[in-house]
Amino acid sequence: MFKNSKSILMKRMSTLPLFLTLVLFLMTLNSCKNKELIQPAKQYAVEDFFKNPEKVNYLLSPDGKYYAYMAPYMDRLNVYVQEIGSENVIRLTSDTARSIAGYFWANNNRILYLKDSGGDENFKLFGVDIDGSNLVGLTDFDKVNTNIIDDLPEIEDYVIVGLNKRNAQVFDPYRLNINTGELSMLAENPGNIVGWLTDHNGKLRMATAIVDGVNTSILYRETEEDMFNTILTTSFKETMSPFFFTFDNKNVYASSNLGRDKAAIVVFDPNTGEEVEVLYENPDFDVDMLFYSKKRKVLTTARYASWKLERHFFDTEFEEMIHFLESKLVDTEIGIVSTNKAEDKAIVIATDDKSMGTYYLYDKQTGSIDKIADIAPWLDKNEMASMVPIKYESRDSLTINGYLTLPKGYTMKNARDLPVVVNPHGGPWYRDTWGFNPEVQFLANKGYAVFQMNFRGSTGYGKEFWEASFKQWGKNMQNDITDGVNWLIDKGIADEERIAIYGGSYGGYATLAGVTFTPDLYAAAIDYVGVSNLFTFMNTIPPYWKPLLDMLYEMVGDPVKDSILLREASPVFHVDKITTPLFVAQGANDPRVNIEESNQMVEALKKRGIVVDYMVKDNEGHGFYNEENRFDFYNAMEKFLDEHLNKEVSESEL
Repeated sequence: MFKNSKSILMKRMSTLPLFLTLVLFLMTLNSCKNKELIQPAKQYAVEDFFKNPEKVNYLLSPDGKYYAYMAPYMDRLNVYVQEIGSENVIRLTSDTARSIAGYFWANNNRILYLKDSGGDENFKLFGVDIDGSNLVGLTDFDKVNTNIIDDLPEIEDYVIVGLNKRNAQVFDPYRLNINTGELSMLAENPGNIVGWLTDHNGKLRMATAIVDGVNTSILYRETEEDMFNTILTTSFKETMSPFFFTFDNKNVYASSNLGRDKAAIVVFDPNTGEEVEVLYENPDFDVDMLFYSKKRKVLTTARYASWKLERHFFDTEFEEMIHFLESKLVDTEIGIVSTNKAEDKAIVIATDDKSMGTYYLYDKQTGSIDKIADIAPWLDKNEMASMVPIKYESRDSLTINGYLTLPKGYTMKNARDLPVVVNPHGGPWYRDTWGFNPEVQFLANKGYAVFQMNFRGSTGYGKEFWEASFKQWGKNMQNDITDGVNWLIDKGIADEERIAIYGGSYGGYATLAGVTFTPDLYAAAIDYVGVSNLFTFMNTIPPYWKPLLDMLYEMVGDPVKDSILLREASPVFHVDKITTPLFVAQGANDPRVNIEESNQMVEALKKRGIVVDYMVKDNEGHGFYNEENRFDFYNAMEKFLDEHLNKEVSESEL
C-alpha cells in the first residue's frame, strides 16, 4: 500500500540530528513488527461475496415429504423441489430475466411464487404443481402489485391476497383460487386501509387504517357478514400492531407501546378496544415479533433485538428443542425456518457473523440433525472478520449503538490508523443487526474497518429514540453519524485521512449529506439509490405510499410548511460545498427513490466541473438484484475506494 514510503522517510531522516533519527528508526521498526503480527485474510474475489447462493430459502412441504429451495439457473434464482431422501430434483421455474422474489407451499402439490419486472416492484403471483405442470399466472395484471394477506394453510385451494388493481393507491383483499386464478373481493378498501388481518379460520376480521393522515385506527368485525367498526384510534407515533388472533379467535395478540416507551407483547380485546394482559416486555428494547405452534396452539417465543436477536420463551417444549439444537450446532444462531404440518420435522438454519449459514433437517422424533446445504460453501468462515457491538454518546447525550467490523487479525486493542468505510443503514426507520453481511465482509476482506451505527430513529430502541429523528434528516440524525466517526478517530482506530462513507437508500442520502455538511470528514463517498432532493422525493413515491404521505411530512418535513427545512437538508441545493470524490449508483426503474434523485445530483456537480462516477442499470430498481449488476457495482466500488483511500504516501505528506 505504501511501497514508496520507506525511501521518502529515509530521505527525511537524513536531515535530522542523530538522536532523533534513531528514535524515528526504532519507532518505524516497532510499527513494522506490530504489522507483521497481523496475518492478512485470504483474499477473495468480489464475485465470491456477491454471487447467487448455491442453495437458499428451504421450505418443507406440509406433509414433510419434500423440501423446496431456490438455486441458480442461468444466473437467476429459481425454485426447485426435491423429495427428502431422493437425489431427483425438479426445477419448477426457469426465469432468466430476473430472480424469483419469493415462494411458499400452498399445499402438498402446489407452490406459489412472486416475481416483478426489472425491479418495478409490481409483483405478480404465479402457481405451479411440484411436477412442473399447471403453471398459471394468478395475478398477471399490468402495473398491479400483489401482497400475501393469508396463505390459508388449512384451505388447500385458496389464498387471500391484496391487490391495488382497482385503485393504484390502495390494496383490496381478494380470495384467490390458486388453480384457476378466480378472484373474489372480500371488502372494498375505502382508501385509507393499509393492513388486513384474518383469524385462524381464514376469515377477514380486522384492518388497520390511516385517519386524518396522521392517526391510526384499528377496525374490527365479528364475522365477514358484519360491517367494520373502529375500535381504537391512536397517533401514528403510538403502536398497536396486531399479529394474529388468539386460538379461540376472540382476542388478538399484538405488539403495543400504548402508555409505555418500549413495545411489549399484549393481549388485545377487539370488543373493548383495550389491552387485557401484558405477556412480555423488555425494559431496554421493543419486543416486536411473536411466534406460535399451529399444531399445539400455544405461543412459543417472543423475539427482540439487543445487540443480537434474542428470545423470550413461553413454551417449555420449544425452549428445550432450541437448547438441544444449540448444543449440537455450537457457536451459531439457530433459526427455525420451516416445519411440516405435524411439526415433527423442521428446516433449521445455523448462522453467525462469519457465515451466510447452513441448512439442516431436524427430525424431532429421532433427534437426528442432517446437514442439507451451505448457502455459500466457497467462503471459509475462518477467513472472515468478527462483527463486534459498540456504543458511543452523541453530542446531545443519546446512547448510539452500533457495530464495528475490523479486518481479520485486528481487535479493538491493536487496531490503529485503519482505513474505514462508514456504512449508515437505509430506512431510515430500520436498524442494523448482528450477523453475516456480504458487503461488510467484502470490505473487511479488502482491509477496511466497517462502521455501522443505529442513529436516532433506528427501530427497536423505543418510542422516544424513534421520535428523536423527526425532521432531523441532515441534522441530528447526521450528527449521530459524524459523532461516531469522530469517536473512531479519537480512539485511534480510524486514520482520519482515509475515511469513506457508503450507504443505500436513506444510507445513500446520509452519504450525500455527509459530504455536503461535513465536507472535510470523508476522503471518498458512494451513494447507492439515495435521496438527494427531499421535495422531488416526496413527489415521486409509489402510489400506494400516498395514504402515508402526511405521516412522512411529520417525520421528514412538509414541502410547503417546512420548505426552508427541506431545502437546508437537501444535498442537491448545496453541491458547492462538495469536494469529496463521489460514486453514484442507481436503478433506472426504482419506484421508491426515482432515478431523478441521482440524475439531478450528478448534473448539478457536473455543472460545477466536478467529475462523478455514475452507474445506472436499466433493468434494476431499488438496489441491484441481478448477479452481473452486483458484480459491476462492487468491482467499481473496490476500485473507487482503492483509488481514494489507498494512495501512496508522498514526500509532501511526510
